[in-house]
Amino acid sequence: MMTMFQRLSAVVALLSVNTSLAFSPTSNNKAWGVTTSPSSSSTITELRATNELVIDEDFTNVDLERLLGRRRINKLIRKYELFAQAEEEEGDEASAAPAASAPPAPAKKSPAKIIIAGAPASGKGTQCEMIKAKYGVVHLSTGDMLRAAVADQTEVGVKAKEFMDAGKLVPDEVIIGVVKDRLDQEDCKENGWLLDGFPRTPAQADALAQAGIKADCFLFLDVPDEILVERVVGRRTDPVTGKIYHMTFSPPDDEEVAARLEQRSDDTEEKVKVRLEQFHANVDAVKGSYTEIMVAVDGNQKPDEVASIIADAVDAKLA
Repeated sequence: MMTMFQRLSAVVALLSVNTSLAFSPTSNNKAWGVTTSPSSSSTITELRATNELVIDEDFTNVDLERLLGRRRINKLIRKYELFAQAEEEEGDEASAAPAASAPPAPAKKSPAKIIIAGAPASGKGTQCEMIKAKYGVVHLSTGDMLRAAVADQTEVGVKAKEFMDAGKLVPDEVIIGVVKDRLDQEDCKENGWLLDGFPRTPAQADALAQAGIKADCFLFLDVPDEILVERVVGRRTDPVTGKIYHMTFSPPDDEEVAARLEQRSDDTEEKVKVRLEQFHANVDAVKGSYTEIMVAVDGNQKPDEVASIIADAVDAKLA
């Protein structure tokens, strides 16, 4: 449908045509709205005889001034000029107006900072791999950090090596120094981190807090001791490939592999119970330092189910 501006434009265009007639023909043939030539007069006579209307279809010979009147045409021209002026002003304003600024980009979320604790055979290693894959965090264990610091001969690494070479336990202040140095590295700042099994004692937890290291979530994998004992005692290792099997839950299919499997010396029922007692004494004290961010997860489920619970808990803490 034509707009008012388009209609006015058409009218003005018609007015620009140099015409001399409106609704009377230029010849003596009294046809309505057309100019005829001698060759067409007979046709017009025939049309008039049948009382059919003869029109000028392309309006080339229509005198608009006679049709509409000069006063009305002047008003239409004035409207056209006003519309044209308004459109021109709108175009100038649009070109002069500053470009709309893009909406601010959403603030980047801080990377996740997670601590996970779990007894031997609680499935902590499996869950650490899943957390690392989902959140892209740097997976850190105390042993790996100590070995890396010693290999890199950092200041705290040299101190740690002195205790290790002497067969002594590395004191908390040195371990905290190793952990702090590692968390200050760019990959941990950029991607976040997952502390695996650290801190192990209240003193280590306090030292972390004093160093300004704060976690978003403290995950505790809760598995009954009798299940843990069964998991540990049934573990076997392939000395050729290093793969770990379980004689109840995931035994090898190959009899040759099964024949060469070995059991770790500390994977006996007596020794694992001692380790569990020590673990509970330490972790119960450590949990007191993280009551506000702690999430206890039932680890006696399928790994995927545990991973789903952990993901929901971490997402809630990061929200």
